[in-house]
Amino acid sequence: MNALPPHGQADPADPLAAFAALRSPEGAALLDELRDHDPARELATATRLRRSHPAALVSAALTQARLRQRAVAKFGPEDAYRMFFTPDGVEQATRTSVAGYRAERFAGLGVRSVADLCCGIGGDAIALARAGIAVLAVDRDPLTAEVARANAEALGLQDLIEVRCADVTETGTSAYDAVFVDPARRGGRGRIFDPEAYSPPLSWATDAALKAPRAALKIAPGVPHEAIEPRAEAEWISDGGDVKEAVLWFGEGFTPGGYRATLLPSRTTLVSDAPLPAPPVGPVGRYLYEPDGAVIRAHLVGRIVDECGGRLVDETIAYVTGDTPYASEAVAGYEITDQLPFNMKKLKALLRERQVGVLTVKKRGSAVEPEELRRKMKLQGPHSATVFLTRVAGAPTMLIGRPLKRP
Repeated sequence: MNALPPHGQADPADPLAAFAALRSPEGAALLDELRDHDPARELATATRLRRSHPAALVSAALTQARLRQRAVAKFGPEDAYRMFFTPDGVEQATRTSVAGYRAERFAGLGVRSVADLCCGIGGDAIALARAGIAVLAVDRDPLTAEVARANAEALGLQDLIEVRCADVTETGTSAYDAVFVDPARRGGRGRIFDPEAYSPPLSWATDAALKAPRAALKIAPGVPHEAIEPRAEAEWISDGGDVKEAVLWFGEGFTPGGYRATLLPSRTTLVSDAPLPAPPVGPVGRYLYEPDGAVIRAHLVGRIVDECGGRLVDETIAYVTGDTPYASEAVAGYEITDQLPFNMKKLKALLRERQVGVLTVKKRGSAVEPEELRRKMKLQGPHSATVFLTRVAGAPTMLIGRPLKRP
């Protein structure tokens, strides 16, 4: 740990010293005081605190307080208000539910030690340690590594997490049961879509994974399937219906060339040992099923089609239709009441006739913006409905229906 500046004062020119000041008794007291502060009143709060604390420390504490409030969505309040963050760390860290699932998958295969490369602020290392796994957490940025070390200590996991500030490409991992690599996918201009522009590049991360007994490589969920290493099992993970990430799994216990979609928090999983054939296409039936985004990203919509005995409404659209009710955590189901060619006037007349005052708009294969459509409908009435703007057999179509109740 770097020595504190005089009297715990933060030095804005030295990020490590500023962070050390936050961990001083004065900095810790400030953070406790700012736990529930209102960002809208930040100027008044800063003015008040600067009367009794160094200005640089107040500024650092306010920044950290804002980051902790943002981190609650990923880490929950109990952990977030004990942990420390950087702006990039909050943005890029794995949420606790996803990291915990991945750690449990490692632990279930008997993994007892993991080299966590590009560990960031330590979100995955924390989940691994809580699963009873010893972790070497490596990051090349000194401040980020120091934050990860502080988080291990704050959560009482320092005995299981060793943090090392180093270049991951020069870090030996042969002593560990598994390797986890989370390359940086953001740069100065935002998200990076070219896997070879990751830091480190996807090709290096894949080579590192292939050398380990077992490995997991976190990548962007939108990665093209042709960029996926054939020796990996590819898994897409959603949480609460939102796709969060894709993971490439390597080694014993995983299926090379396999595809998997996992839905949290239910842990519903769809798998295939190889790419599925194209599903059949046919007319819209009584029911419409909207697969979870992880199922779509994993190209496993065909699994839904097989299970419900249905078909796609269009060969390019991931809406499944069928004639019998089907229930699964992997889909949202709807009963379709009307099918119309795309026509705003006809839709407006139908909604007025049905006295629809609340309209949910979903779209796939349509350029119409939901808010624009709702504004033009001038909705009034006590009833609700869902409209799907899509294509059916290549033709722009509107499907109107209502949600099915989940079992």
